[in-house]
Amino acid sequence: MNINTPSFKFMYFFPINERFIYYMRSYNYIDLYKVIKMQLLMKKPEVEVIHYPRLDTVLMVENAIRNAREYPNKMQLWKSLPRKVMYQTFQIILKYLESSGKIMMDKDGSILWTHNPKLLARSVKA
Repeated sequence: MNINTPSFKFMYFFPINERFIYYMRSYNYIDLYKVIKMQLLMKKPEVEVIHYPRLDTVLMVENAIRNAREYPNKMQLWKSLPRKVMYQTFQIILKYLESSGKIMMDKDGSILWTHNPKLLARSVKA
């Protein structure tokens, strides 16, 4: 393999394992996109989840956000919870609430409750 070829430069910057070398040898350069995609899919997740939250914990965080007088940031909210929760579990809950559209996070980290089922029901009827 010539050092000046694009595939060599690519292999230099990309993590190499046995599967990757096998795919590099068995496919031509045009199919390299597929190889990159397969390599990215084989990667392990960055953070492994140790503990998933229970429903009562999710409801507790929801109520704390909904009943907050000010818009708390993550740390203020976490410290104000009535029961202790692992911070990793707390972050999973916040990601879930944000992806489901119940909360929004501002640039400065403040958390805002946005879920309003009554308003949603009125807009569906209209």
